[in-house]
Amino acid sequence: MTATDERPTPAPVSQGRIALRTVGRSASDALRSAGGAVASVGRRVAAFTEPVTGVVSVIGWLVLAAALGAAILAVVLDWVEFAFLAATLLGAVLIAVPFVFGRMRYRVGVELQPRRVVAGERALGRLTVVNDATSPSLPSRMELPVGDGLAVFQLPAIPPAAEHEELFAVPTEHRAVIVAGPAISVRGDQLGLLRRTVRWSEPVELFVHPRTARLKPSAAGLVKDLEGEVTRTITDHDISFHALRAYEPGDPLRNVHWRSSARTGRLMVRQYEETRRSELVLLQVTSAEHYVDDDEFELAVSIFASLGVQIVRDGTTATAATEQFNLRTNTAISLLDDSCRIEPSKSSTVVRTFAREVLRRTPAASVVMLVVGSAVPLAEIRAVETVLPSDAQLFVFRADRGADARIGRTGNAPVATIGELGELPAVVRRVKP
Repeated sequence: MTATDERPTPAPVSQGRIALRTVGRSASDALRSAGGAVASVGRRVAAFTEPVTGVVSVIGWLVLAAALGAAILAVVLDWVEFAFLAATLLGAVLIAVPFVFGRMRYRVGVELQPRRVVAGERALGRLTVVNDATSPSLPSRMELPVGDGLAVFQLPAIPPAAEHEELFAVPTEHRAVIVAGPAISVRGDQLGLLRRTVRWSEPVELFVHPRTARLKPSAAGLVKDLEGEVTRTITDHDISFHALRAYEPGDPLRNVHWRSSARTGRLMVRQYEETRRSELVLLQVTSAEHYVDDDEFELAVSIFASLGVQIVRDGTTATAATEQFNLRTNTAISLLDDSCRIEPSKSSTVVRTFAREVLRRTPAASVVMLVVGSAVPLAEIRAVETVLPSDAQLFVFRADRGADARIGRTGNAPVATIGELGELPAVVRRVKP
């Protein structure tokens, strides 16, 4: 007998099991189909009743639920007190119904003046409401979300074509993008059981820029001239003259230096040092674990923005980035606007990996500026040098609130420690490659 013959023959699958599985699958499919149909009907019913149910506030639903519960208790326990309670609660909802009727025809505008401020400066807002109806409007309430807050204005009766104006202050203590709007009119009862809202305007953004320090042009070794930054690469086609060499077959005749050729009796051609425009990469690490507190993070953002604004003013080709997004560098205003959106990140960041990902997109970078917090280990900063392009120079700015301003080195990179924003201009002047 062979080994193959010794293998046990598999037991046959009974027809009953197959039928049971088929029935189970059919039942499961049927339940899923029924569930999908019920959900579809539910969505249609909700969409049909939304004009009515949409005006009931959370408090209104709680009152209706309490009225239903009291009515059930009155029937079950035969307590007339619960019947009176149910009638009272239901009556309150019915009395609130007339307050939501009526149509308003407003033209609403929301203005912020100015649209851009520095953190701590004053900003004012203006809400204008024009009655476009042919009859006076009824008194109503207008709500305007402003950042995390809510401004509420009680509008009086406004004659036809008349305008009502409300002024409000916008808190600007902290760097942020504050959204004002949309303006919403609210009709409803004083208890807030029913609430009918109409949106009248679009949101308007107020940019609260970080505080910045004014730096001198060409900060931290930046090159600012028409020829660009001289490199060590020798080429036959450029602007910066380097030396003369003997002519070789294939050299273009336009590079022949005729005076030297006549003097030496042999053809001599010019050689040049390759030049390039400075391309700068400005990075900020936003991982919260690298900063002691929020104040230190804000100091780092101010350092980042100060450097970025001066780079843009110098006309240097630049890339500015955090882990979350790239900032626009076409103008100083656009860079400051984008810096308002920088937020601490809860995710952990490996500085070397972050720098490598950005530098992959900018392989011609000649200067890399890195802004970090005081909790970043120096070993992570040294690791950034391993991903730099050839001939690129790294400069590190380390925010450390309350620390004395100083310049140290880690590897080949200078590390400037900034304790206050006002120290940045003096430190930048002292930073050397």
